[in-house]
Amino acid sequence: PALALSANSSDLTAIGNDYGFDRIFARLVEAHGREGDVLIAISTSGNSGNVLAAVTEARRLGLHCIGLTGKGGGKLADLVEISLCVPSEHTGRIQEAHIALLHAICEVVDYTLFPELRSP
Repeated sequence: PALALSANSSDLTAIGNDYGFDRIFARLVEAHGREGDVLIAISTSGNSGNVLAAVTEARRLGLHCIGLTGKGGGKLADLVEISLCVPSEHTGRIQEAHIALLHAICEVVDYTLFPELRSP
């Protein structure tokens, strides 16, 4: 199953209060991630501390990591196996490109798992 780590505000506030904001995603990766899973990490700058901590935890657990960044990729580009860096300095353009990339990734996953969905 797919899980959006930012979707549950109760998790985020509880973890933020108990462990700090920089650990919110890392703690969720620790709880839900399993060896062989894939983490898609998104950071416009590639330097968001909470995203970097999540990727570090994911790598420790044996997850595969894909990074979506912009602005040169930042530190995230060096931590992930696959780095998709939007060649822009403009946050809005980077985030728009991330949406398109995520839709393409979802389509590839769907067609891989369910080949009958492909158009003839």
